[in-house]
Amino acid sequence: MLLVGSQPEGLLALETVLSALNQTLVRASSGDEALEVLKNDGFALVLLATQMPGMDGYETAAHIKRNSRTREIPIIFLSAPDEMAPHGTFRGYAAGAVDQVSRPYDPWVLRAKVAVFIDLHQKNMQLRKQAELLRTGDTTGLLAQLSTLLSDAETQARDLTARLQAQASSTKARAAAARLEHAVRDLRQMLEHALELREEPGAPPAPASLHSPRRRDL
Repeated sequence: MLLVGSQPEGLLALETVLSALNQTLVRASSGDEALEVLKNDGFALVLLATQMPGMDGYETAAHIKRNSRTREIPIIFLSAPDEMAPHGTFRGYAAGAVDQVSRPYDPWVLRAKVAVFIDLHQKNMQLRKQAELLRTGDTTGLLAQLSTLLSDAETQARDLTARLQAQASSTKARAAAARLEHAVRDLRQMLEHALELREEPGAPPAPASLHSPRRRDL
């Protein structure tokens, strides 16, 4: 979490209250410093004092929300009591805050509010990891196994059709073998279609066996 405020004692009080959440707490004593710190990834939440010399909290929040890398980070404003009037509250939400807390704040209430956003951040990280695993993880191994199985099936179906034709078996048997060969070929085409869907920017390379040229009917 990033704690932003111009008063060192205020930042120390925040750290004391939030230390029970076992999160990494980073200080910034101005809006400019906060924007510099946020160039590093990994922040789940910003607690931002509205009243600061120079760039105040509202302007700092506007900069955070204009940056594509930081716009999704939730912001809780730490406001003076007179800023909690309807006009001040509207200004805070318009600047991009998800919540506002008035000083002096209740430590239990502040911890509870922060804990909600930390939990949401952790769940979002888990979902992203799961999505990444689905995109780049075991799917590649599955495609490789399917490719091997289909290659074997194609060979067997083609050999079966050739033997039946050489042995002058019944028309039904030859037709059944031909249908099997066509069905396996259709499966390979479906697999190649899956390969094309995977071959997007950033996707891992698919098994080389999937790129083998299609065989023509003999």
